[in-house]
Amino acid sequence: MIRAFSSEVDPGSREENASRKEAAEITEDGFLGGQLRLRQPRGGHRAGHDAILLAAATPARSGDRVVDLGAGVGAAGLAVARRVKGIDLVLVEIDPAMAELARNNAGANAIVADVIVLDVEAGAAAFDQAGLAPDSADVVLMNPPFNDPSRHRASPDGVRQRAHVATATTLAAWVHAARRILKSNGQLTMIWRADGIADVLAALDRGFGSLELLPVHGDGTLPAIRILVRATKGGRAPTRLHAALLLNEESGVPNKWVQKILAGKGELPLARR
Repeated sequence: MIRAFSSEVDPGSREENASRKEAAEITEDGFLGGQLRLRQPRGGHRAGHDAILLAAATPARSGDRVVDLGAGVGAAGLAVARRVKGIDLVLVEIDPAMAELARNNAGANAIVADVIVLDVEAGAAAFDQAGLAPDSADVVLMNPPFNDPSRHRASPDGVRQRAHVATATTLAAWVHAARRILKSNGQLTMIWRADGIADVLAALDRGFGSLELLPVHGDGTLPAIRILVRATKGGRAPTRLHAALLLNEESGVPNKWVQKILAGKGELPLARR
């Protein structure tokens, strides 16, 4: 249940002021054309297009155990559950406050999800204790912190910094965690900044194959800004590079296909298997 902010506290009390401050710092936003309502912090890390594109690229099927690593308030994982009925959804988030929002968001949208507070870079024992044993997931999706610390000014907000800025070990550690919990032939879908594609390919070189890559451009006149990647644990098929996804036409008008996807009325090629 979404937490309510009581108006019955005595005016001017410390509890009321804290409640008002907390309420002011949380917004409720619509995703998938209003099919999904999410409460999230007004500042710090906020869900946006990256999460919805990641969800639209995730090849889940009914009955799959789907694990969203670094779930935040649950946007990507819950968007997958809205598109694919009957999945066994697990949301993994390191920050307890964000995990509580994810839990409330799942309930408010009538989506069953197991929410786990866990550091994605924790060892196998911590994952096992949390119910994420090796070879237990059919699908993993993740939007790891990917900004280069040498070129990105870190936010003073600790939650925002942790959610956005990668360390030297972030990508390898997150891919390793995904590889450990995925079943053989399980699917990993991730989003990363496009100029880091070499790092993504290197991280996936051990244990993954059958890669499918989808570059995302602001428009056709500019280099890609994101890369969506799907990889299969133990896959052996050749790598496939899909036609670029343009968020906007050259005229600046939003791409109609992308708008349909953001409205929850379509899926990306990586989601098909």
